[in-house]
Amino acid sequence: MNTSVHSTARLLGAGLRALLVLTVVCGVIYPLVVTGIAQAAFHDKANGSEIKAGGRSVGSERLGQRYDLDKKDKDGNPLPDPKFFQPRPSAAGPNAENTQYKLIVSGASNLAADSRTLLDAVERRRTDVAAFNRVSPSAVPVDALTASASGLDPDISPAYARLQAKRVAEANGLPAGKVEKLVEDHVDGRILGFMGEERVNVLKLNIALQELAKK
Repeated sequence: MNTSVHSTARLLGAGLRALLVLTVVCGVIYPLVVTGIAQAAFHDKANGSEIKAGGRSVGSERLGQRYDLDKKDKDGNPLPDPKFFQPRPSAAGPNAENTQYKLIVSGASNLAADSRTLLDAVERRRTDVAAFNRVSPSAVPVDALTASASGLDPDISPAYARLQAKRVAEANGLPAGKVEKLVEDHVDGRILGFMGEERVNVLKLNIALQELAKK
């Protein structure tokens, strides 16, 4: 009996010691080391790739956001602000629009390419974007019509940014040439020169636009 109790106590003691050691190593030391390395080597990314303007954080380089007026259409959706470059559409689950780029409802619509709901949404967006920017519907690029897989894409294509330049220039009372140059200055090339597509970060572009408008 005494031997059994002694063996059980010894096993419990060993298990407790192992628990304490692993808790300290895996729950304290490892997170501190990884956090320290991240802060030292990747400080910007480790803190959410924040973008600051006017001394305050205005968003993340990795997350899209909308630029709307304090008005809504007849369906209750916010109206886009003509003074700013607009991001691509954002979906949020089956058949829904994430009109505010809310993180909690990020995701794709999961609609098939032949879905009538998706096709109707694309045509509606084509009409709305064309009218908003006063261009032909055939000139609207595909990223202005379809949402990304996350629904939070921070980038648009150079084609979509260029399409919006004239409208933005007029709304801000700026020369079209200066706004067009601003767009070209914010075109990011392919990763390593061959991966992905050229893109424009909407938040960075709009911050630069505000600075240009102030001047």
